[in-house]
Amino acid sequence: QVQLVESGGGLVQPGGSLNLSCAHSSWISSNWVVDWYRQGPGQQRRFVASISGDSRTNVADYVKGRFSISRDSARHSVYLHMHILGPADTAVYYCHTQRPEDRLDYWGQGTQVTVSS
Repeated sequence: QVQLVESGGGLVQPGGSLNLSCAHSSWISSNWVVDWYRQGPGQQRRFVASISGDSRTNVADYVKGRFSISRDSARHSVYLHMHILGPADTAVYYCHTQRPEDRLDYWGQGTQVTVSS
């Protein structure tokens, strides 16, 4: 059973920064792509950023320049680094991966990020 556990969410003031962590099961291959999605209030879940096994990254245009993604394969973790946060970034952030052989999706339980003064 794949487990993805997000952490690091919370309340942050506008303009602040936050780092989210996604700890995944140790048997997930370092070749698997891991990504972050978010779902704001009343919104659909949308892609934020992804990182491949060889650390190639892709960041959605709407957060590019403010967000980045990294991974530490030795710690079985993927991180989302968020800066210059605004109220529009308020959302539940989810970690996601997909089993390559059959494209089966795995999701974490999500971590809430609230940007408010």
